[in-house]
Amino acid sequence: MGRNRSWGTLGTGRTSTPGHQSGPLTRQRAVSQLYRRHLLLDSVSASGSSLRIGTQAPDTHLGESARGTGCVRGKQRSIRVQDCGRGEGARAASRELRRERAQEHPRQSWALPQPYPAPQPLAQKPRPVRPAALLLQRCRGHPFLLPIMAVYRLCVTTGPYLRAGTLDNISVTLVGTCGESPKQRLDRMGRDFAPGSVQKYKVRCSAELGELLLLRVHKERYAFFRKDSWYCSRICVTQPDGTVSHFPCYQWIEGYCTVELRPGTARTICQDSLPLLLDHRTRELRARQECYRWKIYAPGFPRMVDVNSFQEMELDKKFALTKTTTCVDQGDSSGNRYLPGFPMKIDIPSLMYMEPNIRYSATKTISLLFNAIPASLGMKLRGLLDRKGSWKKLDDMQNIFWCHKTFTTKYVTEHWCEDHFFGYQYLNGVNPVMLHCISSLPSKLPVTNDMVAPLLGQDTCLQTELERGNIFLADYWILAEAPTHCLNGRPQYVAAPLCLLWLSPQGALVPLAIQLSQTPGPDSPIFLPTDSEWDWLLAKTWVRNSEFLVHENNTHFLCTHLLCEAFAMATLRQLPLCHPIYKLLLPHTRYTLQVNTIARATLLNPEGLVDQVTSIGRQGLIYLMSTGLAHFTYTNFCLPDSLRARGVLAIPNYHYRDDGLKIWVAIESFVSEIVGYYYPSDASVQQDSELQAWVGEIFAQAFLGRESSGFPSRLCTPGEMVKFLTAIIFNCSAQHAAVNSGQHDFGAWMPNAPSSMRQPPPQTKGTTTLKTYLDTLPEVNISCNNLLLFWLVSQEPKDQRPLGTYPDEHFTEEAPRQSIAAFQSHLAQISRDIQERNQGLALPYTYLDPPLIENSVSI
Repeated sequence: MGRNRSWGTLGTGRTSTPGHQSGPLTRQRAVSQLYRRHLLLDSVSASGSSLRIGTQAPDTHLGESARGTGCVRGKQRSIRVQDCGRGEGARAASRELRRERAQEHPRQSWALPQPYPAPQPLAQKPRPVRPAALLLQRCRGHPFLLPIMAVYRLCVTTGPYLRAGTLDNISVTLVGTCGESPKQRLDRMGRDFAPGSVQKYKVRCSAELGELLLLRVHKERYAFFRKDSWYCSRICVTQPDGTVSHFPCYQWIEGYCTVELRPGTARTICQDSLPLLLDHRTRELRARQECYRWKIYAPGFPRMVDVNSFQEMELDKKFALTKTTTCVDQGDSSGNRYLPGFPMKIDIPSLMYMEPNIRYSATKTISLLFNAIPASLGMKLRGLLDRKGSWKKLDDMQNIFWCHKTFTTKYVTEHWCEDHFFGYQYLNGVNPVMLHCISSLPSKLPVTNDMVAPLLGQDTCLQTELERGNIFLADYWILAEAPTHCLNGRPQYVAAPLCLLWLSPQGALVPLAIQLSQTPGPDSPIFLPTDSEWDWLLAKTWVRNSEFLVHENNTHFLCTHLLCEAFAMATLRQLPLCHPIYKLLLPHTRYTLQVNTIARATLLNPEGLVDQVTSIGRQGLIYLMSTGLAHFTYTNFCLPDSLRARGVLAIPNYHYRDDGLKIWVAIESFVSEIVGYYYPSDASVQQDSELQAWVGEIFAQAFLGRESSGFPSRLCTPGEMVKFLTAIIFNCSAQHAAVNSGQHDFGAWMPNAPSSMRQPPPQTKGTTTLKTYLDTLPEVNISCNNLLLFWLVSQEPKDQRPLGTYPDEHFTEEAPRQSIAAFQSHLAQISRDIQERNQGLALPYTYLDPPLIENSVSI
């Protein structure tokens, strides 16, 4: 379609000439009305009168067009057209001028609709439209035909967050295939860009710009006001022909800068051919790579974000996701320090200089503080955080969190010492990934049939149960060489147990035998359910301590937090905003860099909380994570493959498996539709250089280039791509929920998840009593500090976004939007099934209920 040709309401495609019905203005009607207006001009000229083109209400008279071409900084200028000719001579001159204009500017021809010519490349600067004054001089006695302006309507949405609005001047420039608009300030009566506001503006151009390629947003000083941040959600542009272009932003823009936005239509690099767009992709990624830099935290660790890069940036040029600014080296000023009232050191500088688009929102920050302060203050006032020494009796532990009890915490307190519940936690507790089905006993665990015969009964034997696939092993080999630590000035101890479990005919998983070391012998007895009550309970408690260490360091922090941080970093560094995989993954990286930085500043740093509450301390944590990553494989990362490799597909009442597989299938179906839409062939995957750089960086930085891991370093087919993306989204959302959300539920009763052990593993049987048991458990202050951490990480702060919830509309095409709707419907059905099943369970399993799963690792 061409530009609207109206002498009435300009740029709207509607006429308001007396005697004519207002409606859409076609080119044929425009020519007809133009001819009648020429007759009117002739009659006015013949009478010796002059025609005054006024400057009345916007877009209602010809004067609006004149003001658009002749206004400077809002000053209006009117144009007076004198007697320029009469009768037929004037009409002939008018036709000559129209022919001349049609030759110079084919797209501005007044002829009936013709197909658009192919847009010229941006490298060839289009010929400018003649200003009104110049055309007026060219009239030479002919009636003046004022050029019609192209009016672009903008709808600007500011985010609803605290302090999301701005008082700075906001201007825009539209860039299209046929040129770009003048820089125009967005200003109207009253305050602009208030939080949550949706405001409309107009941008007038002397000619249409063709297909819109970029929208430049200029943020500049306003009067004497200080600069502030602005959260721009999106900008919608309605073109003169009615086409609507969406420009997603969804980011904080700080300081005075220019941000370039592309339309919401996702495009791979193979789909861009214009030099302007290719250069924009390159500049955007170069800027992000300068801001988001990799850092080696410890040997063998996945690489992580270097927060010093945020400190190094000039204060007035803070990085926005699309801005192209460079870092300024200001040195490294990070360091740990004590704060009054806190028992551990905190890396304050690393928390102060977080880039605005990755840090917590004000709502989430305040919510986190309100979760932490009352709980810690309550324990502080009761003297629990400062009390050293053993617990006097087990019942005293129930009073640690007297106001934060849940149904599950009560259930755990009542059933923690039962063998059935001990086995249940391997299936549906916070670390449901340890079990392996075995067909023969390892040589390091010399359990005999006579040892376990009283539990198995007379109808079967150990070998028979091994052949039936009913024997399972939990092996904590990784702890065998873990270093130990001192707490409260006393040495701590670690065991590397082997726990043998049996699936009974009733469908219950129960422990058969426990060996507390990897080396059998007289000093490493095999504990059995037939041993004394305290011997057997102490052996199970040692296993629960090993569970705590392996779960917290590897299953939880390494395999969700740190790996998901690497995914987020690679996505920011290698994929531009317009890339479909960036749009797909961005919601699943939300707040991950921030929460991991908080963890490193308070938990993992020297003399942080890990050094204050665990038996292995920070050095042991580094050892466990580096060793765990060295043995982590692509099979472990993909839930269906992991379940199949561990041989646990047939265990009954394995709710983690059942719910997890349903969610995996839902994510896989959603990802398959997105990938199929943008990558129709193998070649489209292989030729996407940005995608290949992304997966290559993940392989190099997250898995340290280890070929034996099985992780892909290159993607060759859409099927490989779907599997990899499904695994990433699942681990960033559902897997993290499964291993994080129940920590308070299962750990509030401290003996079920002790963070340290003060006595060495027993080397003989028959020596354990209640007193020796209590003297082995963590001291009072250690227990309380650890339980406080459990409480905080199990309570997702406000500003939540459950799995499948995408309020930021990065995808604007209809096909991916339909895929999102189908994904949400699929998750809703899964939620209904889970809730219906939970009604019949003594202990409901809710951690993989989709509304309770956060989209990303954010706590």
